[in-house]
Amino acid sequence: MTEDFEFKKNYDIADLLDIMKRLRAPGGCPWDAVQTHESIKKNLIEETYEVIEAINKKDRDLLLEELGDLLMQVVFHAEIENEKGEFDFSDVCDGVCKKLIERHPHVFGETEVNSVDDVLTNWDNIKRKSKGQKKGSEPMLSVPRELPALMRASKVQQKAKKAGFDWDDVSGALSKLSEETDELKEAINGNGDVKNELGDLLFSAVNVSRFIDCDAEEALTASTDKFIERFRKLEALAKERNIDLETSSLSEMDKLWDEVKMGE
Repeated sequence: MTEDFEFKKNYDIADLLDIMKRLRAPGGCPWDAVQTHESIKKNLIEETYEVIEAINKKDRDLLLEELGDLLMQVVFHAEIENEKGEFDFSDVCDGVCKKLIERHPHVFGETEVNSVDDVLTNWDNIKRKSKGQKKGSEPMLSVPRELPALMRASKVQQKAKKAGFDWDDVSGALSKLSEETDELKEAINGNGDVKNELGDLLFSAVNVSRFIDCDAEEALTASTDKFIERFRKLEALAKERNIDLETSSLSEMDKLWDEVKMGE
């Protein structure tokens, strides 16, 4: 398989497409050859989050590497379809180019815009028209169920807002959050479905986050990081004082926890 392969100092997208074909072809890589969309779909998710990790770390070298890994996943999926004679990577590029041209009439047409909000409004209107969607539930149903739950909830709520179903300000969202908290308490006490009420509470919390322009996914990630760091400090404090956490009572651990918080 390598007799006619040209090793280079630098490679480009054409080389990546050729390498993927070689990996999938007879005599190539046994693992790559048997993969399907279904078998590698989780890899696509993992690589996407690794790109986000590199962005969050502001690590340009890591970002370069992870963007390459993500691109490889796109090429992989396109090659699987190319082998079936359905479409190839060029078709993928063609489709996204046409979409970008269509949804930027202020750049590639005569439409005039005065702000970022104008751009986003045009984008949504063109998207709905191209997908044959009407205002209402149809745009909500277009939000992938596979998205992280908090992200999906926020996107669905944005669609509801565009349909005119929203509070005037955060006070309505906060009142609903309090109401859902009370309903969860009732469910825990045996009067209601705990899972449903917990879901309603989380959905309401996302609504509050939307009104205060705070991304719910990022907020929860930051709080989880904070919890881990505080618990790490709690362990260190317990070790310093020869306290066995496994045999300590919750009240004893709460005292250490409060001390850690006070020291921040």
